[in-house]
Amino acid sequence: MRTRSIWVTLTLLALLAAAPSATPQKPKPGRAAARPAAADARLDRLKAEVAREIDGLQTLTQQMVDSLFSFGEPGFQEFETKRYCTAILREHGFAVEEAVAGIPTAWLATWGSGKPVIALGSDVDGLLETSQKPGVLGHAPIVEGAPGHGEGHNSGIPLSITAAIALKRVMEREKIPGTIRVWPGIAEELIAGKAHFVKAGVFDGVDVVLFSHVSSSFGVSWGSASGTGLVSVEYTFSGTSAHAGGAPWSGRSALDAVELMDVAWNFRREHLRPSHRSHSVITHGGGQPNVVPPTASVWYYFREIDYPHIKELHELGNTMAEAAAMMTGTKVSSRVLGAAWPQHFNRPVAEATYANIQRVGMPAWSEDDQAFAKAVQRLVKAREQGLPTEVGKLGQPVKPEDNRGGGSDDIGDVSWTVPTITLRYPANIPGLPGHHWASAIAMATPVAHKGAVAGAKVQAMTALDLLLKPELVKQAWDYFRNEQTKETTYQPLVGPDDKPPVWLNEKLMRELRPRMQPFYYDPAKYKTYLEQLGIAYPPQ
Repeated sequence: MRTRSIWVTLTLLALLAAAPSATPQKPKPGRAAARPAAADARLDRLKAEVAREIDGLQTLTQQMVDSLFSFGEPGFQEFETKRYCTAILREHGFAVEEAVAGIPTAWLATWGSGKPVIALGSDVDGLLETSQKPGVLGHAPIVEGAPGHGEGHNSGIPLSITAAIALKRVMEREKIPGTIRVWPGIAEELIAGKAHFVKAGVFDGVDVVLFSHVSSSFGVSWGSASGTGLVSVEYTFSGTSAHAGGAPWSGRSALDAVELMDVAWNFRREHLRPSHRSHSVITHGGGQPNVVPPTASVWYYFREIDYPHIKELHELGNTMAEAAAMMTGTKVSSRVLGAAWPQHFNRPVAEATYANIQRVGMPAWSEDDQAFAKAVQRLVKAREQGLPTEVGKLGQPVKPEDNRGGGSDDIGDVSWTVPTITLRYPANIPGLPGHHWASAIAMATPVAHKGAVAGAKVQAMTALDLLLKPELVKQAWDYFRNEQTKETTYQPLVGPDDKPPVWLNEKLMRELRPRMQPFYYDPAKYKTYLEQLGIAYPPQ
């Protein structure tokens, strides 16, 4: 009996050990629980479907890229761009709000309902004096002295609109809940739009922002990015007018104050950190030489790699301005025209985006595309490497000691408000100078068209990940709250009374727009903008 009892006990213990636990094991922190194979199979199928939808929209994508290129509108004057893009979105069932954040050219398009809310965005403004005929190997302005897309911002919002339309179709068929928003980066070249979007609450309730920016590569990164944040400030000095020849001692020159401030700042540069960048232009220097200028203004960008040092530079600029005013017997006032925080991107969303970049791969460049790219590289004396054919690696965080400064993008303010990534998509040619007419040569050619289509696929696929994997949204916010913002609190560099400087470029465009309008792209008559302009591709 004893032997039988022991055997029964051992058998029961073995059965209990083999039985599943009544309390399921929790997944380790930072890792999602295993997903059913059927869910993964459905997601994979829907990604293939959204890619096919985007392929079917290629003509629309090309027309949008070419149209925005032809408008060539600089910051705060993107009126034609707004009219065109919002008409397309309304046609496809999106509700559109205009004049967002008090900016006449800003808008927000929305479709769907419920969570998650995913915001797709990219910049839309052009650059001054970069008007350039596409596909032409040499400086050939469409309109002499006019702005153009020497950065390539004409390709980004077409990418987002294409992705949004394709997503909407798939979501409707599959009855997938969620909200898609499309928004433009207004006046990014002036670093003057997105901080005001944040201040106005444009991203309140948004779960993830999928941003994009033109590049010659296909990539994404997470963590602290290289480059700088900045504050953009205009100082205006007020003095006393006088006859410069007859009684100059009666005057107090505001221009003297501007020049003294510039000289003082240039002496101070030697004693600023290597990561800093600063530059200025005199926006008003007086009327004519024989009148002592009673007013004069200078516009500064103060750039640094973190908020405390940006604030420190701004305060130093204020000190220099006050000192110049004291030396010249003038008075000074200032206004913040724009600002940007340094960028920090979300790791879980970046990793999901990168997996989709690998899935989509680089565009299938033709022999003509490669020949064209090498010809442009020869033109600017860059290495003749052509267009890349492989995607790069997932970008890693940049340590402060390795960040040597550089450019800025006001997506930084958004990235400290809601989980955000920036997709770099391959719509331009490697080795170009940037902010230059040469960087516009490819931006209404098959290179830009194919790059925007590839980028739209990645953005739409990543949105599907967020729509169908609630754990990804949770992981994004866990990273945002527990790693990104654990020790850093976002403090706006624009104040409560600072307004968007919507008057910038207004006078310029009043003069130039009538000369630019005859060259707007007409897709009803021409397949491409190259065809409308009579330009052969590739150039012979």
